Amino acid sequence: MKPKFYVTTPIYYVNDVPHLGHAYTNVACDALARCKRLAGSDVFFLTGTDEHGQKIEKAAATRGENPQAFTDRISPAFRDLWATLGISNDDFIRTTEPRHKAATTAFWQRLVERGEIYLGGYKGWYAVRDEAFYDEGETTLRPDGSRVAPSGAPVEWVVEPSYFFRLSAWQDRLLDFYEKNPDFIAPQSRRNEVLSFVRGGLKDLSVSRTSFRWGIPVPGDAAHVMYVWVDALFNYVTATGWPDAEAPRAGFWPADLHMVGKDILRFHAVYWPALLMAAGMAPPKRVFAHGWWTVEGEKMSKSLGNVVAPGDLVERYGLDPVRFYLLREVPFGNDGDFSRRALIGRINGELANEFGNLAQRSLSLVARHCEGRLPAVGARTGDDAALLARAAALPALLAAAFNRQAFHEGLEEVWKVVRAANAYIDHQAPWALKKTDPARMAVVLRVLADVLRVLATVLQPVMPGSMACMLDQLGVAETARDFASLATPLAEGTPLPPPQGVFPRYTDAE
Repeated sequence: MKPKFYVTTPIYYVNDVPHLGHAYTNVACDALARCKRLAGSDVFFLTGTDEHGQKIEKAAATRGENPQAFTDRISPAFRDLWATLGISNDDFIRTTEPRHKAATTAFWQRLVERGEIYLGGYKGWYAVRDEAFYDEGETTLRPDGSRVAPSGAPVEWVVEPSYFFRLSAWQDRLLDFYEKNPDFIAPQSRRNEVLSFVRGGLKDLSVSRTSFRWGIPVPGDAAHVMYVWVDALFNYVTATGWPDAEAPRAGFWPADLHMVGKDILRFHAVYWPALLMAAGMAPPKRVFAHGWWTVEGEKMSKSLGNVVAPGDLVERYGLDPVRFYLLREVPFGNDGDFSRRALIGRINGELANEFGNLAQRSLSLVARHCEGRLPAVGARTGDDAALLARAAALPALLAAAFNRQAFHEGLEEVWKVVRAANAYIDHQAPWALKKTDPARMAVVLRVLADVLRVLATVLQPVMPGSMACMLDQLGVAETARDFASLATPLAEGTPLPPPQGVFPRYTDAE
């Protein structure tokens, strides 16, 4: 039976325009999901959209639309972008779906039955734009007497009845959970932030609103709608078919990984596990908070006009080069700076010059000097064995790095072999061996073909289209492209199609 693996992206707020940050999260989750599938896991990969709340209600009213019609119109922009980026999600969830309303209502009722939710009243500073409450000490008083949140969003003093979750009762139990599960929050710097926050003391959490209507009604009290902490977060469980224990995906909970941006870490690493444990349910196994992207050294913002549209990047530079750049450029978890010059440098340097040139040289020599057929294995030298051993280690090295969300490290391991293979072909000079030792030439070309097969196989999670093309050129059947298939050598004499360049150099028309 295949091991199960469940990975999620955040669900994206439909009032946003899909941008580079959204693409970054989804490409990373997609690469991990694809890697797990190649390694033999039964994978469930979820993404979706968050569609309730006061901002949506106001935005719809401004446009003279019903909130449901508004979200129906905007949610497809995210679904379409994921198709453009080659995202292989198994499900796309919307919080306005009947399945989510039913599951979240059952979850709320369970919390009530266990005495974890009570009716009270709320007073505090509230930012509509952030959909968050702030203590007065977190706000800044402006000269005109108004206050703003740390994000710069204006805040207003709100007094309203509210249901509360007894979060304060979970402080010690959360700290105990973090201690027993040291890998629950990553990277380490984010774990330290969460520990500091929880040790500072937890207050009960407001989990309902009466000031707007666009949300899931609180069971038994229609004057209230559930607030985001319960509604949006529960999407991860809804998608497994809960509370139906016989649902096809019921066995996937708890999730193996929630991938989130660092701005929503507190919700996922504090509120979410506490809510689940309070309901008698298992928390997720890991929450990884990645960094943010700036653009050419500046923060992305509509006012600066520097918001990077992922679809435009794909159209200009190609899908796989963009995916490669996002996971190669920055240590995953750190903040990164998007630069077109750096992207072009990766395309022309590592993809075209190093990997593309290696493949083109090797396969062109096979086409020219081996009648376009895969050479036999032959007697190998120490140099041959050393390069093949380095390649053979790649599936395990890449999988281990991706399991830690160290995508950049996994790709660096691959590129060490790319560089070693380039040094090998230069040193062996099979073009010269054609005249002096054609038998040796055939062995060298077979070694290169076998190494290219491994490289193309392990790079499928990051560059699926380009690597499918390369595996086609190596004569690898579509049914033999997972990691386990690498143990079975390709048959000698396999006819190979004429080689084609996979990574053309990018030349800026400007």
